[in-house]
Amino acid sequence: MTFVRLGGVAHHVVVDGAGPVCVLAAGLGMSWFDWDPVVPLLAPYRTVVRFDRPGHGLSAPAAAPPTLAGEADRIAALLDALRLPGTATVVGHSIAGFHAEAFARRHPDRTAALVLVDSSVEERPRASRTAPPLARALGAALSAAGIPAALGPAGRRLAVRLSARGQDPAPPALVRRVYRTSRVLRGTLDENARYGAVAAELLALRERAPLPPGLPVTVLAAPDGSARWEHRQRGLARRLGARYEAAEPSGHLVMLDRPDRVAEAVLGTGP
Repeated sequence: MTFVRLGGVAHHVVVDGAGPVCVLAAGLGMSWFDWDPVVPLLAPYRTVVRFDRPGHGLSAPAAAPPTLAGEADRIAALLDALRLPGTATVVGHSIAGFHAEAFARRHPDRTAALVLVDSSVEERPRASRTAPPLARALGAALSAAGIPAALGPAGRRLAVRLSARGQDPAPPALVRRVYRTSRVLRGTLDENARYGAVAAELLALRERAPLPPGLPVTVLAAPDGSARWEHRQRGLARRLGARYEAAEPSGHLVMLDRPDRVAEAVLGTGP
């Protein structure tokens, strides 16, 4: 377990394996251990980097509201801090699909491949229903009422049951350590409040910063019986010139339901 300071904020990082670098970025409110089922499948072939964004997992709270550019540059700064030069395969799940794609567009010379795991898709982003100041006020009120300590781990377990086909495999002690904290509740609310703005930033970035020519891109979707979601994921793949793959059966948390499909998508992008 390692902590590196980026922009004055302590970031929790875990590195496993050896070989070409692969960065795993988790979705909203998720933690480094949500990639645990995937790591043993990748570590024999890749240097696997997992990290917690500010206010997530074991990382310190954010110093400023999240932006798309900030999240893309965070990945680059993390690789610099770990002294991992060269290129990396970047894997983004859910909202982190925005961040991974932005990394490839802002740092094309550092991107070996891009894998989007049931990524968020917003064709016409709208402002989030909860404005950032309101999200911060809500986080403070819930924290003062003791909600994270009382209900945080149970809320985490419920979210996983609704988004995956199996039980939550995360160690109970780690779930309690992470989700009983007001820091994680506030970090999740802050990031959710900026969702629409970050999605709009990505649409603007696509207009001025193309993906590197010939970059291997995979959209690994979990349609789970939804024709509408499959249509949107296929549309994302067409827009990015990506290979489309479906992880079935699987819920949204593909790394928990089908770690084999995530590993295949990553290993299929390079040596």
